[in-house]
Amino acid sequence: MAAAEGKLESPLLTSLQPSAGSGGSDGGHGASRQLESILSDESVPWGRRMCAATAVELRMLIRLAAPAVLVYMINYLMSMSTQIFSGHLGTLELAAASLGNTGIQVFAYGLMLGMGSAVETLCGQAYGASKFDMLGIYMQRSTVLLMATGVPLAVLYAFSRPILVLLGESPEIARAAAIFVYGLIPQIFAYAANFPIQKFMQAQSIMAPSAYISAATLAVHLVLSYLVVYKFGLGLLGASLMLSVSWWIIVIAQFVYIVTSSRCRLTWTGFSLQAFSGLPEFFKLSLASAVMLCLETWYFQILVLIAGLLKDPEMALASLSVCMTISGWVFMISVGFNAAASVRVSNELGAGNPKSAAFSVVVVTMLSFVLTSIISVVILLCRDYISYIYTDGDDVAQAVSKLTPLLALTLILNGIQPVLSGVAVGCGWQAFVAYVNVGCYYVVGIPLGCLLGFYFDLGAAGIWSGMIGGTLMQTLILVWVTFRTNWNKEVAESMKRLHKWEGKTPLLAGQE
Repeated sequence: MAAAEGKLESPLLTSLQPSAGSGGSDGGHGASRQLESILSDESVPWGRRMCAATAVELRMLIRLAAPAVLVYMINYLMSMSTQIFSGHLGTLELAAASLGNTGIQVFAYGLMLGMGSAVETLCGQAYGASKFDMLGIYMQRSTVLLMATGVPLAVLYAFSRPILVLLGESPEIARAAAIFVYGLIPQIFAYAANFPIQKFMQAQSIMAPSAYISAATLAVHLVLSYLVVYKFGLGLLGASLMLSVSWWIIVIAQFVYIVTSSRCRLTWTGFSLQAFSGLPEFFKLSLASAVMLCLETWYFQILVLIAGLLKDPEMALASLSVCMTISGWVFMISVGFNAAASVRVSNELGAGNPKSAAFSVVVVTMLSFVLTSIISVVILLCRDYISYIYTDGDDVAQAVSKLTPLLALTLILNGIQPVLSGVAVGCGWQAFVAYVNVGCYYVVGIPLGCLLGFYFDLGAAGIWSGMIGGTLMQTLILVWVTFRTNWNKEVAESMKRLHKWEGKTPLLAGQE
């Protein structure tokens, strides 16, 4: 009886104690084993198991998600502040910065982030399986590929003006947007270095240093942007150039941390020629990841481009840019939870803990949903005033107020969908989700939005409503697929994936 009681109490008691060395690899692996032990102990009543497991999972999630959310929000604030500085130059400059930032720059952001998610899957699962030396190789391999991808993107940026005119944008807005985009060319290569570094650190649950670096960079960015735009009179070009410089500051500071920190001593062992091996196969995996996330990030970029074809494009772009900027800022919360979900799921799969992976999905999704729902209510209450942060125009304020209910609904959906995408990245489902995204976004959402916006003459609200329908469909499919997942099978698949990328063949049952 005493033995049974010891077994009953042990996991629950240990779940209330902090893991030793929580900042390092041992602490993370210890907490994972602890969570799996709690969930597997069927001698404990279900309710007590869930409470104890939730306490352990929340502790790990908050340690991951809080700095991740902070990093993504601060980085987005840099783009938002650049748009604000541009917006106070005039309505044309606001429309141009919106088109450049959301219509062109997000193209590169989506591609680079998508290709970087391949290394997120591999690093997360390798870290969970204690194959620490492979993390640095994966990071370097991804950086090589992303830098090469940046070259054609830079050419695309250089021809942004004729491209925008070809897409039907007004020549005046296209000219101003192109000036803004020219200053973002160095940012492409900062993205190429940043995302692999970021995923490398995330896989090890090292997020706080990135938050400190981003916060310090934001302070510098605000001061220098104000001087460049208003005091030196460099306008749109100066604003975008400062944004590129700030991203490079973040990249250099993060890399210095990796090289000098003892927390990365097992995962960063220096530059290696292995980074140039297996690039074609690694490119295929990166491409599947890129297609998945590009289809998501380009979706609302297309909303802005389509809005430029409406009867009053300047007003439509200005009002949508305010809503999209707020949506993007709040979206960073979900992206932070996306990163946390990806790390938690990939780590647990790599460590062979199927129950912990499944439980983490539920907790992180609910937490993100609750937070974004609260923010949606606050934004609805402030619907008549939020546009004055970006521009002084009363007409824009009225247009934004009418679009705010759609903004609130978008935020709630974004509290779920990106987190489930993070789960997909953690499991390596990128190719499947890419097909889902094509169907929901581009076969349903965009055509429906165009129908409502142009045929039924509902304008920007109609386009946005149709595209929300596509997002809702995609979210429901991801919920259903995640609910039906066989997590034991996912553990086996992660083991196969790790052996493949190490160049090893897994042993068959019974082989020595």
